[in-house]
Parts: sequence; structure tokens; C-alpha cells
Amino acid sequence: MLLVEDERDTREMLAMAIERAGYTCMAAGGGDEALARATVLAPVDVVVTDVVMEGNDRRGLTLMNELRGVGVRAPIIVITAYADLEKAKIALNQGAVHLLEKPFHASDLVEVIGRVRGQPGDVRRRIDHAFARANLTDKQTVVARHLVEGRTSREIAEIERNSPRTIRQHVTQIYEKCGARNRAEFMRIVYAPRDARSGG
Repeated sequence: MLLVEDERDTREMLAMAIERAGYTCMAAGGGDEALARATVLAPVDVVVTDVVMEGNDRRGLTLMNELRGVGVRAPIIVITAYADLEKAKIALNQGAVHLLEKPFHASDLVEVIGRVRGQPGDVRRRIDHAFARANLTDKQTVVARHLVEGRTSREIAEIERNSPRTIRQHVTQIYEKCGARNRAEFMRIVYAPRDARSGG
């Protein structure tokens, strides 16, 4: 997993907590370092990135696109110290699966990572179950799988050879059927344990 945080103390504390939880953590102090690590090291299964880094209040957002550009398709968790609706919307539209606002406990991040990462077979079963419960159509299921993989609406439109508007309509219907207001809620529903969704 790749952790991107330019504040050294925070980076070291979070990396330590992540590794104590049993994950391998590659920590980077900025966007360029993160890209370098992502391209030369083992496949990345989760990305955790701050939004404001290196004096740039959107560096984490641009990094998301840069990581996609070098083939990183891992789910992205965005952390930020600012309750900025605009940046949150951009992050979600660019494929972020979870937003975590500072201040938070390291255990909160570890919990989110575990939920997003899971075990491959378990994640697939959770996804299939969530889609079945929502009664998605075949087309909506295809689009929903793209969403889970972190693709943007524009990327899905290109892959599926549909207009971005058509894909956005499908996304809206998927969210409605799943009981989600946005991508972050959709991902939480998909990755939540079955008993948590059923209330038992």
C-alpha cells in the first residue's frame, strides 16, 4: 500500500500504525516520490494520500490522476485537514473511495484500509451481494464494477463506448438503488460487512 503525506511526523506515525496492522506500507513525502515508488515497486493495492502537500492545496488531487496515468488502479483514500466541499467532490469524481477528515485517529485509517482492501475473494462476494441486493440491471452492474475499480465517469464512458451523460445517469441510478448519496457512501455500502448492512 502507498501512503502519501508530506508532514514527516504524521507520515511516520500513520505508516507505523499501518504496518502494526499487518500491511506493507510504502511511505512517500510528496507527489513525485509517490509516483516514483508506484512505478518501480510491487503492485499497489491501496493508496492513501493527503490533499494539501508541498505548498499546493490540490497536489493530492492531481496525484490521483497521475497515478491512474501510470497504471495504478488501486482504491484511493483521501485525507484532508480542510472541510472543503469542492475538493471532496473533485476527489470523489476522480475515483476516491473514501474521504477521511483530519484530525482522525490512526486506528480510523487502519479500519478504512481494512474495509477497502479486504481479502480478494471476500471483497468479490461482498460486491456481488451488494449488487444483487440493489437489483442492478446488467448494464448498471457493469458500470458499478468500474466504479468499484476506481474509474471516473469519463473513463467508464470511454471503455463502454457511451456518452459521459449516459454513464452519469447510470451512476445516479446505481446510487439510488444502493441507498447512497455519493461515491463514498456507495463504496462504504459495497465494502461493509454483510451483517453491518443487515443490522444484525
